[in-house]
Amino acid sequence: MKYKLLGRSGLRVSEICLGTMTFGESWGWGSSKDESRAIFDLYVQSGGNFIDTANGYTNGESEKMVGEFVAPQRERFVVATKYSFNSRPGDPNAGGNHRKNMVQALEASLKRLGTDYVDLYWLHAWDSLTPVEEVMRALDDLVRAGKILYVGNSDTPAWIVSQANTLAALRGWTPYVGLQIEYSLIERTPERDLLPMAKALDIGVTAWSPLASGLLSGKYTKETSAGGKVEEKRLDKANFTKLDERNLSIAKAVQKIADEIGRSPAQVAINWVRQRNNIIPIIGARKLSQAKDNLACLDFTLPDDVMRKLDEVSKIELGFPHDFLLRPSVSDFLHGGTLTSTHNHRA
Repeated sequence: MKYKLLGRSGLRVSEICLGTMTFGESWGWGSSKDESRAIFDLYVQSGGNFIDTANGYTNGESEKMVGEFVAPQRERFVVATKYSFNSRPGDPNAGGNHRKNMVQALEASLKRLGTDYVDLYWLHAWDSLTPVEEVMRALDDLVRAGKILYVGNSDTPAWIVSQANTLAALRGWTPYVGLQIEYSLIERTPERDLLPMAKALDIGVTAWSPLASGLLSGKYTKETSAGGKVEEKRLDKANFTKLDERNLSIAKAVQKIADEIGRSPAQVAINWVRQRNNIIPIIGARKLSQAKDNLACLDFTLPDDVMRKLDEVSKIELGFPHDFLLRPSVSDFLHGGTLTSTHNHRA
């Protein structure tokens, strides 16, 4: 395991993050406490120090387990949790991004985690109601109080994150150093705005669902190649990933490459994300065997030609204005034919 600086900070986090949404069985699926402990221990033995949870995962079970597991070496770990999801249906202030819910959610998370601070506190998803300045000032207050050390943003439009960090810079508040997004060979749309924004603002990126709800794990391509039919509802309870012609063709390409290099499809898919510029895959597992297979991605690197093949089979249209600005005619109008002879050290 190697380590990366998290965005524009000095915080060192492992190049693979352990996601713990599967820790606990209260949702009707997931891992028992013993299995969760075994997964955690394997990750730590591999050199991992970056643990991701949330106040809503498995009705609080995940945070309780994480807190118990890290307690003997609390200072060693970068513990990240999230707030935003509603904890009391029917109560409008029991969820959202606003200060009241933020403070209440953090206090509850600290109790479940059994700690007096969180290393990284994520806004879980944008609620479209709370002013950006309220969020950033409230997060800064919690940093100054010593209850959180760094702040991050998850599942939010790029323009909101850009506005937030600009406000933070102008007013001397704590900026976002991390961005959490869905990103995989199946879901590449963050390349349109979120990833360029993260690069421009030096925000570290963590990618959830690098296996696209299991579609890139190999189990579905094996079934279809054997003549079986895979029902879309079996992909994921939340149904984040569609089993359409495009996605299945990508999964088959991953399977083919995995067979050629003697690796599992999951390892190939995770490494494609891991080898992208400054992106940290979040791996999650319900079984120890899955965690072992996922972490084996650290044992090898995909060659450049394989990366290009995967890029090609999964490419997307960037859309306007990105594709428009890449047209040679537009470039000529802008640069008068001098673009290729102008060195851009920021590229």
